[in-house]
Amino acid sequence: MNKLGNLKPERVFYYFEQICAIPRGSGNMEEISQFCVDFAKKNNLEYIREEIGNVIIKKTASLGKENSPTVILQGHLDMVCEKNPECDIDFLKDGIDIYVEDGFVKAHGTTLGGDNGIAVAMCMALLENNSLSHPAIEVLFTVDEETGMYGADALDGSLLDGRMLINVDSEEEGIFTVSCAGGIRTYFNMPFQTFKNRNKCYKITVDGLLGGHSGVDIDKGRLNANKVAVDFLNTLPKFNLISINGGLKDNAIPANCEVVISSDFNIEDFVYKFVNSYDKLNDFGLKIKVKEIDMLDCCLTDESTKNAINFLSEVPNGIIKWSEDIKGLVQTSLNLGVLKTEKNIIHSSFALRSSVNSEKEELVIRLKDCADKYNCEFCAEGSYPAWEYNKNSLLREKMINVYEKMYNKTPEVIAIHAGLECGLLSEKLSGLDAVSIGPDMADIHTPRERLSVESVQRVYDYLINLLSEM
Repeated sequence: MNKLGNLKPERVFYYFEQICAIPRGSGNMEEISQFCVDFAKKNNLEYIREEIGNVIIKKTASLGKENSPTVILQGHLDMVCEKNPECDIDFLKDGIDIYVEDGFVKAHGTTLGGDNGIAVAMCMALLENNSLSHPAIEVLFTVDEETGMYGADALDGSLLDGRMLINVDSEEEGIFTVSCAGGIRTYFNMPFQTFKNRNKCYKITVDGLLGGHSGVDIDKGRLNANKVAVDFLNTLPKFNLISINGGLKDNAIPANCEVVISSDFNIEDFVYKFVNSYDKLNDFGLKIKVKEIDMLDCCLTDESTKNAINFLSEVPNGIIKWSEDIKGLVQTSLNLGVLKTEKNIIHSSFALRSSVNSEKEELVIRLKDCADKYNCEFCAEGSYPAWEYNKNSLLREKMINVYEKMYNKTPEVIAIHAGLECGLLSEKLSGLDAVSIGPDMADIHTPRERLSVESVQRVYDYLINLLSEM
């Protein structure tokens, strides 16, 4: 511990380091929820812990601010757990190994969890500081945002009085997000048959890709390792599939995929031509390695191999439609984030996003039709609505005014394709006025994730000034 002890704001990074030591991948929320409860108890603050694990902490207004509207500060407790292939961390029981380099906080071999641990740390630092001027504050920490916003969906809105919400789950300083896409997750289970293998076996590894956030980075032309692997398989002569595994989370563009096949051809002869002719978009680090391995007893039958490859080739992936109203904004997309072979099933999962709810529904139907065609078991869950732009936001105007006073420039106000909890929370809290901000982070949902120290300081100072002006 104390790897971040020299960073400022000191108390923000003190709490962030403590948070990084707690395993908190989506679905593993017990310890981090209890950490928030213990914080509230230690600081004599009112708190509520919902059964699902959400934690609400309340602080009364400072002297002179008793008549100001209550402000909600909000972030989520879970993180996306991605790691490099050689990293042996166990996300269920190990914390994140953090370090500081060139003005950024990073993690060795894994995602950092700045998304959204830094929001939790900032809120705790604000709550414990009794010298600040502020209205009544309600801090809302939700669980399992990354896998379907389940915490926000389960929230009892009657527990909160505030109707002005500052979501601290954005990744670019000076940018105020005021609208976002909705989303849903879909899952496929494809059964297959096997028979005795009589050919050589090869392990094919696709790596060297950038990966990234399936919402924030979907417009950057990054390759999906799962789709690249399937494209490569489609260039090969006859083979039988044994397994295909790629990606860890459906909301992260997979950077690695590993395929095992049997074939009587020398598969290595096909790699050079494929890599050199393949459209790499912005992923020039693409590498495909082929290694002959010991012969395995079983492989998929010809029919099962054909069914699996045809399904993975036909199922859509990436950008489906660009916005006609906002230049450069993706309107509808999906990401084949996970492929996993288990026993006699190939499992695949997708994260779908759209700022138009009808297009999201149409895409789900399209995927269901694809599942039916290839005899896959299909389900869709974790649906959350788009967050619509509020033309008459008093909070947005106040936040812009405070920002202009502090920095003598106007922040950029944008809509994004990534999902934020503000849409669901707007359904729970009638009349909610919300804006999302955050410090500079890069390559979230990848092991290259990094958090700017100086930006954290500025955003934290901005929050202090904003609360004093509310």
